[in-house]
Amino acid sequence: MAHIEFVDETFRDGQQSLWGMRMQAGMAIPIASTLDRTGFRRIEFGGSNYFEVMVRYCQENPWAGMDAVLEQMPRTVIRSGMRSNAMATFRTSPDALMDAWMRRNCVHGVRSMWVYDLLYNIDKMARLAKVAKEFGTEIAGSLMYTLSPVHDDAYYADKAKKLSACADIDTLLLYDTAGVLTKERMTTLIPAILANSNGKRLEFHGNNLLGMSAKNYLDAIDLGVSIIHTASRPMANGPSVPSTELMVNNLEILGHTHNLDKALFEPVATHMERVGKRAGFLVNQHGEYNVLSIQHQIPGGMMGTLKAQLERHGMSGKIDEVLAEVAVVRRELGYPGMATPFSQLVGIQAVLNLVNGERYKTIPDEIIEYALGYYGETAAPIDGDVLDRILYSPRAQTVRENPPEHPTLAELHRKFGTTDDDEMLLRAILPETDLEKMRAAGPLKRDYPTMSSPELEQAAKLLKIANLPAIQMQSENLSLSLRA
Repeated sequence: MAHIEFVDETFRDGQQSLWGMRMQAGMAIPIASTLDRTGFRRIEFGGSNYFEVMVRYCQENPWAGMDAVLEQMPRTVIRSGMRSNAMATFRTSPDALMDAWMRRNCVHGVRSMWVYDLLYNIDKMARLAKVAKEFGTEIAGSLMYTLSPVHDDAYYADKAKKLSACADIDTLLLYDTAGVLTKERMTTLIPAILANSNGKRLEFHGNNLLGMSAKNYLDAIDLGVSIIHTASRPMANGPSVPSTELMVNNLEILGHTHNLDKALFEPVATHMERVGKRAGFLVNQHGEYNVLSIQHQIPGGMMGTLKAQLERHGMSGKIDEVLAEVAVVRRELGYPGMATPFSQLVGIQAVLNLVNGERYKTIPDEIIEYALGYYGETAAPIDGDVLDRILYSPRAQTVRENPPEHPTLAELHRKFGTTDDDEMLLRAILPETDLEKMRAAGPLKRDYPTMSSPELEQAAKLLKIANLPAIQMQSENLSLSLRA
């Protein structure tokens, strides 16, 4: 039997996968201290795409929101995550900007970071880990799992060996974004990783799109994994991770131990469900086994983006064709791992191929940069005919003549017109028009209106059914107005 530790994903992957990263600070603050007392090894919060969404869609200052939520969680080490070579954009970012991002997260209270790079630029990951150690911050080096002919045990064993050789990397994180890892596959994969881990612990994060990740967690524990990633039940499953409630129950039945206070599960779940329903977000999801998902391996959070793109082109009924095309484009591009940015780039290229009626007629600059090696060395060679189409496309020469720049921090301060690194990072992620709207919205709102009881929630549902805008109830001691 094993002692298992938990990383909570309610405030990060749960709300990213189900709510599109639109969890405002006021949605989390009322329940954050309860989550903090539950006994998690780490609680994850934030990420650069969280910053982009908060400003652009919620007009909320993400630094202020992050501070307000984290001050409610003093007991637990807070984790965040980042790509090694880019912030919120699909393109690469200067090293100095990435170093500043790491430092400012640490200054604001993050003391655990997971760093990933789908093409495994280990030097960049190691540099960021060294920056993190200026603050005593833990680093999890990520092994992003994907299915392809080239991503075999030897491939991951090599990456694990190189990551674990870095003294500043503390744990390895096996991350299955598409939820396609099976028991048969992990029976050889996890031992190969652990044999090359230099004694460092292995974490497991599996998005439950196919409904297999809870079972995968149990199989992984049998093979030596001792840290798993879960979320409160309303924020779990489907494109998110398995629920904490289910995994704790499973572990206890099997005789494993943990440190979590189960009495605190219900208030967190009740709060997140009410907030999600009030905001019109997804809660209480589930996954179904779909063979097509194994072929295209699109992460759950990307599916909504693809559907939106198709709607704009009047092709809403073509989603299965797009997913089939995604699988082909991924193979032609050398089997990139299907997480940001490559899940988006492969998906966009697949949509363009169908919209134009001619494959690779239109090629985004980021695909050209990928082919030119600006993101790093591809996992497998790009198909020769496709590579020729990319490199001889109309935009290719312009992109080739403008490789990524690597200005110093001082040069970045001059470029963005500020020496305040928090402000500089916001300006690097977002246009000034979005930042102006955020500032005009005023100070951080620390609460979010929710129904105060299940009875009121039911009343609101009845108003919608009756097609009534509002109802007023009057008694000797009570006057209540309720709107649908």
